[in-house]
Amino acid sequence: MLDEIIAAFDRQDYRLAAQLVSQLLAQSPQNPWALFYAGRLQEVAGKLDVALDRYRQLLRDTTNPKLVIQVRQSIQRVEAIQRERRQQAIAQATAEPNNNATGFLVLEAVTGDDRATVVQNFARAMKLDAYTTRLLIPNRGWRLYRVGLAGELQVYSQELQQAGVPNFWASQPEIQAIQIFRVNSFQPAAPKATVVCQNVHDQIGLLSFDWSEVRQRVEGMLPIFEQVLDLGYRNRLERKEETQDYAHFCDLHLPGRRCILRLHDSGYQFGQGLVVGTQAAIDPLDRNTIRTNWNQLMALIKRQTPQAETWSNFTPFAETAADFTVPLLRLTSHIHLSRQADSYWDSAFQLYSSLILLRGVKQFAS
Repeated sequence: MLDEIIAAFDRQDYRLAAQLVSQLLAQSPQNPWALFYAGRLQEVAGKLDVALDRYRQLLRDTTNPKLVIQVRQSIQRVEAIQRERRQQAIAQATAEPNNNATGFLVLEAVTGDDRATVVQNFARAMKLDAYTTRLLIPNRGWRLYRVGLAGELQVYSQELQQAGVPNFWASQPEIQAIQIFRVNSFQPAAPKATVVCQNVHDQIGLLSFDWSEVRQRVEGMLPIFEQVLDLGYRNRLERKEETQDYAHFCDLHLPGRRCILRLHDSGYQFGQGLVVGTQAAIDPLDRNTIRTNWNQLMALIKRQTPQAETWSNFTPFAETAADFTVPLLRLTSHIHLSRQADSYWDSAFQLYSSLILLRGVKQFAS
């Protein structure tokens, strides 16, 4: 029967081949040649991932030298087809003018019983080993996985979605189009909320909104670096950069307006507008008073926005973004901290918050 199967494949008579392979498997379910040609049938049907799984399983289980050679050739052939299809899809996607900009792709957290399956699917889609894949898929929060042309990331994102790997991506122009307003204070107005804020051009104005418009809150701490003297090799004094404090930020997302209201603990004017906290005279260097008032402001906002989803896993995201410092620093951070040099942490927070907003916009639209 094996000769008949081979002859049917040579004639590309796959209907007959399928019947013969089915008969052979019924007679001998573990026949390696029958399993091999069952994989070939999946391959010609365009089910390349299923075919690869069958071939790799055979490669682990079989000792027949002739079959091993054919299985290896089949694996190489299928992988080459997949690479060619991906390159064609990328070329087609990047041919569109809007897809030539830089894009950012993140992997979303996977936990529970689904994690093993997602890891396996991710490894297969990205041609990675299982150990590396387990390290890449986050247990909480997001991981910045790739930075590249938007068209390329679109293809990768679609492949990952089809493999059941949760992810999200956006282009730099989409991120830059988001309106950012720095909140100076809340005004004691009701029922709408009103803030005194500054736009990206430092123009001051009033912005009113319903609390129900706030669909997401993004909280994060950005490190404040200082140059310090320390004893180094052979007790020589050396200058090095250390984290001395953290600046607290909270972004309120209004996806219906595609805008972010950004609050900063040292930038918020607690002595103005809506009464928050102690309202004592605040020394800019008095971090304890600022922190107390900030915590009370956050408690007030949380009471007013019970419908808002809170995102607070910025720090692990920023740590994964350290490998993408150069493209990150090309993003305008809209973070106003006194720094001796630009920090990728600022751009990472802008990226993190912007991606969450754009994800919310997509959900809001649907």
